[in-house]
Amino acid sequence: MSKNFELMQQARIGLGGSATLTGGTLDAAAESKTERTAEAAPMAVTDGSETQEECLKLVQRLFLTPGQKPPKVVVFAAIDSGNGCTHLCAASGRVLAESVSGSVCLLDGNFRTPSLAEAFGVENHNGLADCLRQPGAVRQFSKQLDRNNLSLLSAGSQAKDSLNLLSCDRLKERMTELRGAFDYLLIDAAPLNAYADAIVFGRFSDGVVLILEANVTRRETALRVAEGLRTAKIPVLGAVLNKRTFPIPALLYKRI
Repeated sequence: MSKNFELMQQARIGLGGSATLTGGTLDAAAESKTERTAEAAPMAVTDGSETQEECLKLVQRLFLTPGQKPPKVVVFAAIDSGNGCTHLCAASGRVLAESVSGSVCLLDGNFRTPSLAEAFGVENHNGLADCLRQPGAVRQFSKQLDRNNLSLLSAGSQAKDSLNLLSCDRLKERMTELRGAFDYLLIDAAPLNAYADAIVFGRFSDGVVLILEANVTRRETALRVAEGLRTAKIPVLGAVLNKRTFPIPALLYKRI
């Protein structure tokens, strides 16, 4: 088992429920191990206040743990398409903005299927692709959301050359600007199993949070992806197990 995959297990950050956001657990007894799915610690949650509470736990472990230097730029990347990466990135950004006084920016780095703008009900224009093509301060291309300290840099205007922008020198310049312009930058990236985009953004980040889907993500796929990140020298900050279901009610499961 690779070192990075062990780090994923040690982080013990989990998602649960059918289509709702959850946070993590440090309870080793709750760890799920199967032959076909990646290993991570699960925790069930329902909609509403519990979702908020569990997402707060996730944000606290990533950004707000006392005594350690928190990451400033974090990439959220699913193993496979449909693992719930955009929802988790958006929810984490909102909770982080509510928890800190510093500025938080969500960056849609998924040119394949951009969806962060839709998640917040705003237009996907004048975003990342545009600031890579045009001059001007990077903040001019971001949109302020419902909190004063929460912004979104959407994927922006898509064109035939959009994907080529991820390999241009301009991206490095803009990522450096973003790191200086905001206190925290959370990046929603394309699935790692199909594309290398998340690795590109990972090189400008402090690490990656992997999103796995219970009973869907294959163990060997997660291992291969984690090994690829290790080879690229990109830290794995944690793993999130999404859409976890339980044979017993969540309230009882929490008491185990």
